[in-house]
Amino acid sequence: MTQTLKLALPQLAPIWLSRDAGLAQVIETIQTAAKEKAELIAFSESFVPGYPFWLDGTGGAQFNNDRQKQIFAHYADQAVTIEAGHLDDVCAALQDANMACYLGIIERPEDRSGHSLYCSYVYIDATGLVQSVHRKLQPTYEERLVWSPGDGHGLVTHKLGGFTVGGLNCWENWMPLARAALYAQGEDLHVMGWPGSDRNTEDLTRVLAKEGRSYCVSVSAIMRAEDVRDDTPFAEDIKAALGTMPANGGSCVSAPDGTWLLEPVTGGTGIRYCDLDPAFVRRERQNFDPAGHYSRPDVTQLTVDRRRQTTVIFKD
Repeated sequence: MTQTLKLALPQLAPIWLSRDAGLAQVIETIQTAAKEKAELIAFSESFVPGYPFWLDGTGGAQFNNDRQKQIFAHYADQAVTIEAGHLDDVCAALQDANMACYLGIIERPEDRSGHSLYCSYVYIDATGLVQSVHRKLQPTYEERLVWSPGDGHGLVTHKLGGFTVGGLNCWENWMPLARAALYAQGEDLHVMGWPGSDRNTEDLTRVLAKEGRSYCVSVSAIMRAEDVRDDTPFAEDIKAALGTMPANGGSCVSAPDGTWLLEPVTGGTGIRYCDLDPAFVRRERQNFDPAGHYSRPDVTQLTVDRRRQTTVIFKD
């Protein structure tokens, strides 16, 4: 019983700090992939409205700094609020294409005051329904200056054809217990969203494919100084601080035995495709299944709190 899945892997330069233009780019990319009959498409971490590249080089850690406040306010204005319907057109495009999607967004959710920002990975199914919103558990290094820590609510997997798919953001893919939470739910297709660098993807993608005996997908973006829009606050300061290419891509796909299906590619943009065969997973799980016959729940167990965090519980 084999049901292959066609994956679309776009490596693009986000339309930086512009939510509406970025979402339009997402829809256009979905429509292009639909012509190739893709069934799953994955976008990079924080693809809409983009990664906070300005922090490194513009004094992002300066406290009570007016320049940093203005840039953050602009970033928050361009963030995605799902409750406000910002993803509705993306959902409609996926429904039309009969395609599922992992989309990296900077989320400004109403359930956490409507002002704090989260690096979220959103799974939308092929009927156009948002099925999960995973808020990054631990922002990395300077990311903590603009992103809030998430929770376990999005540590879920989803059935997609012959696969069980899950996804994590960037360096939380290094967190063994987060991975274990997905393995325990039968994950055999793991999607990793990155802001964009082959130094992150060229080793870990193959390692996690072999660890999970799963297909492992790394999707990254490209970022160049010329991608900073002129309407961005302090645009010239940011361009000067970025250098030539702070994000060079490195998107790739590894098979469950750690071999490359799509090797890392840097410096260019475009969409690549590959077919994934779930029978490959079953062959590799014959000798190692991390949450099955090669686990010892009588010795070690993991407890995962998947409640959405909240600061107040109202009892009317």
